[in-house]
Amino acid sequence: MQDRHVVVVGQGYVGLPLAVAAAASGRDVVGVDRDKDRVDALNAGSSPIGDIADAELQAVLHDGRYRASADFSTVTDADVVVLCVPTPYHNDAPDLSHIEAAAQQVGEQLTPGTLVILESTTYPGTTEEVLLPILEQASGLVGGVSLQVAFSPERIDPGNPTYGLHNTPKIVGGVTAEATERAASFYGGFVDTVIPVSGPKAAEMAKLLENTFRHINIALVNELAILCQDLDVDVWEVIGAAASKPFGFMAFYPGPGVGGHCIPVDPMYLSWRVKQFGGSAKFIDLARDVNAGMPAYVVQRVQDLLNDQERSIKGARILVLGVAYKPNITDLRESPALPLIELLLRKGADVRYADPHVPALTLEDGAQLTDDSADDAVLASSDCVVVVTDHSGVDYARIAETVPLVFDTRNVPALAGRPNVVRL
Repeated sequence: MQDRHVVVVGQGYVGLPLAVAAAASGRDVVGVDRDKDRVDALNAGSSPIGDIADAELQAVLHDGRYRASADFSTVTDADVVVLCVPTPYHNDAPDLSHIEAAAQQVGEQLTPGTLVILESTTYPGTTEEVLLPILEQASGLVGGVSLQVAFSPERIDPGNPTYGLHNTPKIVGGVTAEATERAASFYGGFVDTVIPVSGPKAAEMAKLLENTFRHINIALVNELAILCQDLDVDVWEVIGAAASKPFGFMAFYPGPGVGGHCIPVDPMYLSWRVKQFGGSAKFIDLARDVNAGMPAYVVQRVQDLLNDQERSIKGARILVLGVAYKPNITDLRESPALPLIELLLRKGADVRYADPHVPALTLEDGAQLTDDSADDAVLASSDCVVVVTDHSGVDYARIAETVPLVFDTRNVPALAGRPNVVRL
């Protein structure tokens, strides 16, 4: 088997599924992570993410195909090194510090002939302009000669029961044709479909296009939701009617904002990159403004609804139902629930939250809240429940029967038609 020895740097939502899949395909995999507690947990067979069950992890550990380590010296024996590290967006600019640090540590251990693949989402040009020079300088190797480098964007959708790593097509673009071919061959061992493109920039841009498309269309329906409220039209009915057209329309749905690492962040990478060349990304920036404004809009709607009941939002007991950024996962990254809760608190509301997937959370000011899902008294004493994330397994009918006002931002079917339920 070509490229048998693999090191995957970063053992989170992206890196661990990749490492387990590669190990299950017969490769020898080391998952490198700087978090020593996570390394210990992984080697004990405990998975930190929902998409990899403990049994899956334990199977590759038992077969001797996988182990976790905090030691970058394992790169010395690798045929392939895959970087799956965070790429946050801070202070209106991309933060590539994790890529740069990982590249330096990997580069210091590289041996001739290694293939290095970057999976972290970033702006077009990162692989060739940032990653490759660091690897060359740290290793003394020459890209395209004694070192091959490629980009293959991660497409993990946490909690998706239908599409996972195996059946989601993998895009690969190498700095050289040889790098593209090797990367395609590597992923082809455990991914059904691999799509080679002309180079890293095309692969980097493809990932940004995917999430910019979603970002802009979500912003469009969020703006329509606001307009429909002003026009006394049911936005959910409108979308359902429009979706009956068998061509030329794709349904997107409004909500309290957008969350996760991809949709709120990836388009900003593209916008930032365009501005480096003196251009502008008007659609992207406008979409960001609309989506970022939705938590405040939801809070205003809740305030107005309470006012209609002759109840001030100050002192009102409000239960936020669901705080993860999407249903049935534990991930809080960029969740609109967090700014929404902060805004309610600033208005003087007594805020609790219920989310069986998130036992505790910390707000921007350091305040800590804990899950009240099991506290019947909290539900019974609530003046309003705001449905932010529509987890399955929740007894929505009981909630609607117990609480005098429910503001549903997700169009939960079990809440439809109830007189005390108001939809976004």
